[in-house]
Amino acid sequence: MAKKTFQDYGREWLDTLVVAISVAMAFRAYFYEPFNIPTGSMQETLWGHHTKANVEKTAWDVFPLSVAKWVWTGSRTVEWKAPSTGTIRCIPRGDGYANVYVGLSPKAFKIPTDAIMALEGKFVREGEVFWKGEISLGDFVFVNRWKWNFFQPKNGEVMIFSTTGIGEHPSGQYLGADKKRYLLQQGTHYIKRMKARPGETYLLEHPIPGGPKSVTMGKDEFYACGDNFNNSLDSRYWGTVPRANLRGLGSVVFWPFSEWRIIR
Repeated sequence: MAKKTFQDYGREWLDTLVVAISVAMAFRAYFYEPFNIPTGSMQETLWGHHTKANVEKTAWDVFPLSVAKWVWTGSRTVEWKAPSTGTIRCIPRGDGYANVYVGLSPKAFKIPTDAIMALEGKFVREGEVFWKGEISLGDFVFVNRWKWNFFQPKNGEVMIFSTTGIGEHPSGQYLGADKKRYLLQQGTHYIKRMKARPGETYLLEHPIPGGPKSVTMGKDEFYACGDNFNNSLDSRYWGTVPRANLRGLGSVVFWPFSEWRIIR
């Protein structure tokens, strides 16, 4: 029997790697897909990127314990000092975070958008601590991709859907309380709770100014609302979700490990 060469071992490892990647991709595409919650629209059920202000650092925030803390809780504690004297500017990024700039400094601090109201326009001096606290990545969930191939979606289920094509045109969309029209960010995915299915009429629990008190679904239309009604850009603003946009339902929070739970 001929002795194996490095090339033989390399081909075997490459074959194994290709098979492993193929299985992982098939599992993601047809069974369970990971998804990170970007915003707070589903709180308290699911947590997006969020902060807790004025949290002091502990021994767990010093390397290497900080790594163990991050793995277990998905959070880190920071203390940011102003790189220059000036006014704080916060620019939302569209992913649940905002870039924070101080004065004329080009340095950007990345922080969840729930903290920017307390920072925007604040005047600070160079070297001053302008924000300290805990930053959390939010919940990572597995999206069940197969169930709706065999069972009809049910009201109350947590739905993940593609935003592509929804609300692209402002005609027929409802005005928000500030008289602006709110459209979805295209080419991404949202997570909301299903409130109505095709043919059903839904009496809105929290209607918005200028919007209807009830809505009736057409063929292959679904109504989606966030659990955090006061901070949720949902079907009340941009209308219904077509069946073709459904991707699956939230099943479990798999990370952070400290927050593992079945989604209800």
